[in-house]
Parts: sequence; structure tokens; C-alpha cells
Amino acid sequence: MTVTEAATEPLIRIGEVARGAGVSVRAVRYYEQQGLLTAERSRSGQRLYQQDTVAKVRFFQQMYAAGLTSRNIAELLPCIASGHTDADQRAMLRAERDRIQAKVDDLQAALDRLDEVIEVTNTHP
Repeated sequence: MTVTEAATEPLIRIGEVARGAGVSVRAVRYYEQQGLLTAERSRSGQRLYQQDTVAKVRFFQQMYAAGLTSRNIAELLPCIASGHTDADQRAMLRAERDRIQAKVDDLQAALDRLDEVIEVTNTHP
């Protein structure tokens, strides 16, 4: 796809996306290879992205950190855009949420235990 003169919103280069999202250029290319992003091309062939791409990449990073796969994320994108899901998508979302909540609960238990240790050690010089 080539950028037209009538573009209403200025497009940004891959480096700007990477800097804005705090990821490498390589990561942005990976997201494109996985079908999570689409880029337009300048006349000279440079990748150009919509302004909201930075927010999308941050979302991808959050979902990867939570343990979702590229496939899961790709399944979520149309749901986010349309606001609609089917039964299978809702089941996947609920299962992922339950898995993440279990991780949060485990981390909270570890944090509580560390707080106990800190409290005990604070009473001893």
C-alpha cells in the first residue's frame, strides 16, 4: 500500500513507533510479520504507521508480558475493534483472565510474605 497525498493524519516511521512504545524496531517488524500491525509504504519503501500504532504496540507488550501468544492477540484485535466476540473468543478471554488472576494471586502471596520478613527484620538491628 502506498501513501497518498490525501492522508488526513500524519503517518509515523517505524523508529518513532519503536521509541514511543519502548520497544526495538525489530519488535515492530515482528508484530507486522505476525499480522498484528499493518504498515503503509512511502514512495521510497519506508514503513509508515498510523498514530495509534504506538498504543497498539504497548497493548501487545502488556499481553505478551501476561503470557498471551501472538495468535491470542490476533484473535483479540477484531474483538477490540468491533466490540463483539463469539462464544469461543469469550471463553478464551475468560480463561486467559483466570490464568492471569492466578499469577497475580501468587505474586500477591509472595509480596505479603516478603512484607512479613521485612517487618520481622525491621525489629532487629
